[in-house]
Amino acid sequence: MTLTEKILALHAGLETVRPGDLILVRVDLALANDVTGPLAIERFQEIGVETVFDRERVVFVADHFTPSKDVASARQCQQLRKFARAQGLVHFYEGGEAGVEHALLPEKGLIVPGDLVVGADSHTCTYGALGAFATGVGSTDLAAVMASGEIWLRVPESVRILLRGELRDWVESKDVILHLIGTLGVEGARYCALEFDGPAARAMGMAARMTMANMAVEAGAKNGIFPADEEVERYLRGRTDRKGMFLRSDEDAQYRETREIDVSTLEPLVAMPFSPDRVIPVREAGNIPIDQVVIGSCTNGRIEDMRSAARVLAGRKAAPTVRLLVFPATQECYRAALEEGLLSVFLRAGAIVGPPTCGPCLGGHMGILAEGERAVATTNRNFPGRMGAIGSEVYLTNPSVAAASAVLGRLGTPEELGGTSWP
Repeated sequence: MTLTEKILALHAGLETVRPGDLILVRVDLALANDVTGPLAIERFQEIGVETVFDRERVVFVADHFTPSKDVASARQCQQLRKFARAQGLVHFYEGGEAGVEHALLPEKGLIVPGDLVVGADSHTCTYGALGAFATGVGSTDLAAVMASGEIWLRVPESVRILLRGELRDWVESKDVILHLIGTLGVEGARYCALEFDGPAARAMGMAARMTMANMAVEAGAKNGIFPADEEVERYLRGRTDRKGMFLRSDEDAQYRETREIDVSTLEPLVAMPFSPDRVIPVREAGNIPIDQVVIGSCTNGRIEDMRSAARVLAGRKAAPTVRLLVFPATQECYRAALEEGLLSVFLRAGAIVGPPTCGPCLGGHMGILAEGERAVATTNRNFPGRMGAIGSEVYLTNPSVAAASAVLGRLGTPEELGGTSWP
């Protein structure tokens, strides 16, 4: 069996599963946020059960419209808060305890290898970086999970992505996943498990793996997953006492297909409006003036991403025509950025440093675009109206490219500021 199939079989109490099987699995963790949680709560209450299946394994995070931007969003957070208190949920995070959910939960040690996680948010697949099966579900499905601790799933086919070579300067895992989405298309891995392996995958740190797994859904995948290894073990040390299951695919496992990527051939890439698969090298994009740069989100808001951006911004200032917004993804990340002096770098560069929030990524608040405005963002989606007005444009890049673009006042690369040149 593949890695995904092994985890699903274990959680279904079966010896083996195959793609296409419809199975009932037990869930290790169920997640909702301030947008998806209220509907899940309402459906849960309609079911008629009095308590959630396990108060330690239902997690609520207020992160999308927080700090609350208006009365409606305040009411949504209030609904989460009241339910969490009434149910005695152990893991409810808001305010100074919160952060972008898909960066926060791994930090809290809530996920270990071999877990099965469902969340009412499409980027729940991020947790595949830790060797877990993690996927997004609808709020109604989540309500049923909150009540029963179980969910029906169809076993996906697996697509194996073998990564070889070494990343060149200014090229990051964001470019690797953009390249893959650009070749697969937004439906190329529809309802498949994207399994990342190979020497370059094993060389990636946890933040890089989370970026890759996070955007698996942008190729239509059910989940993205890395085999857990010593890197995962090191990351979890001090975060949890749970050991997890360090599994790997069998040598004779069956894949729908196997693709190989030599990451040493990649250069900084950009996903052009209005789809994550419209991927080209940044140097081929032409002269595109921009109005805003957003560095953050569940895709690229971790401390490693902050360092990448600060490396470019140190001693430089954002162009006067650009609004530079930086959102560390969690309080832990914010604190580390403060202690390392990164916040000073951002402030001297003319950035607005905001609280941990999903904010502008989903067109929520703290960075909405007007008609005709363009933004370079380290986020994961650039559909029409994603970050504001339907007539605005979003260009997806890695953090170093986003930082360089802020300085240049247009889409561009760090090499234009004196970095490594490309042939």
